[in-house]
Amino acid sequence: MKPISTWAAAKAFRMILVAATLTAVSACGGKPAVGNAGGKMEVVSELPEPVVRDASGQLMPFRLGADDLLSIKVFGSEDASVDRVRIDKSGRLSAPVAGVVNANGLSIEELEDQLEARLRANYFRNPQVSVNLIEVESAKLTLDGQVTKPGRYPVTPDMTLIEAVASAEGTTENARQREVVIFRTVNGQKYAALYDLSAIRRGNYADPAVFADDRIVIGDSAARRLFRDFIQIIPLLTTPIIVAFQN
Repeated sequence: MKPISTWAAAKAFRMILVAATLTAVSACGGKPAVGNAGGKMEVVSELPEPVVRDASGQLMPFRLGADDLLSIKVFGSEDASVDRVRIDKSGRLSAPVAGVVNANGLSIEELEDQLEARLRANYFRNPQVSVNLIEVESAKLTLDGQVTKPGRYPVTPDMTLIEAVASAEGTTENARQREVVIFRTVNGQKYAALYDLSAIRRGNYADPAVFADDRIVIGDSAARRLFRDFIQIIPLLTTPIIVAFQN
């Protein structure tokens, strides 16, 4: 029989640990409880999205807020169009011809409807308005740990984890890219999800969406301790690890 190398034996042992972990998750209905410095955590199947749905279950549209930067295009009228206009701190914006509009809390489509109504009142016949979002300042997330420029950054619609990290000019040279944690609160429930940026780039699993008020921590020891029992086997996992904090 061909002898097994030390590396192969170690790999086989890690595979057994992975299998045991996944078996334990399955046996507990996907929700085993594990301990951490802050109390108990429960493994869950997915990281919920902090979005609002209507009665039919459809996603509610993005809502505008203070300091968001827009462009307004009125087809056939340069005078009524503007390349850059920012919503002020009170939630209002001033559009050429249409005047001052309270945009706070409106969707893009609702703002377009209001602007069209204002233009019709100013003798425009069948005005067609297109509003585009240039910068989102009302919705931000936090990037911390081993990124080039930690801080708070605007969240654009459909932003992903990779795009969020890029907004902070990427990770530092020695960043632990397999130790990226997204902290999120949804309906009062706190979650943490462990991702591997390298695995996402290889296509092992999807690049997750990120949202306003998310906190993304890369390679930080405090965040890493939450998953200390899993990090030893994370190179062999093909999905992120997601936990809910028990009260």
